Amino acid sequence: MRWYVSLFVVLFSLIPTLQGARYKEGDCEVCVGFLRKLISHMEENGIDSSNSDTVEREMGKLCDKATNKEERFCYYIGASVTSATRLVNEVTRPLASSIPPEKICFDKLRKKDASICELRYEKEIDLDSVDLNKLRVRDLRKVLTDLGETCNGCVEKSEFVDKIKQLRSKMEL
Repeated sequence: MRWYVSLFVVLFSLIPTLQGARYKEGDCEVCVGFLRKLISHMEENGIDSSNSDTVEREMGKLCDKATNKEERFCYYIGASVTSATRLVNEVTRPLASSIPPEKICFDKLRKKDASICELRYEKEIDLDSVDLNKLRVRDLRKVLTDLGETCNGCVEKSEFVDKIKQLRSKMEL
């Protein structure tokens, strides 16, 4: 009788694995955001989204204007001029068939190239409301870069925080 219970527990624990992963908000953040932007761009301009060639052309136009993480996304799927791969059809055909961006990114593109779903938008840091001591060094470096400065020779987190505070006091004058 005990082995029946053990077998039942093992099989029950495998059910989530057998069902596959589910999309959660924030997964494939840049991919979903860019495709939503493409869809809204096409709707606003009255462009027919049922033709995959038209979708590909409009995606190319948006990719030409893309910056930062969206530019990297365009590179990954082959929509930019310098891309080495070509996954654009994996995006344009499903979009033309009205498949939601979440499903395209999470189910199709993630299986082809997992790095597409690893792209995340950079979070905006409000210097007036944030405690600099609680930020990571990577975020402190980004703040310095956004201010147009670097911290050469900074090793400790406190040195980055001091540099930012020094710059802020100069900017307030």
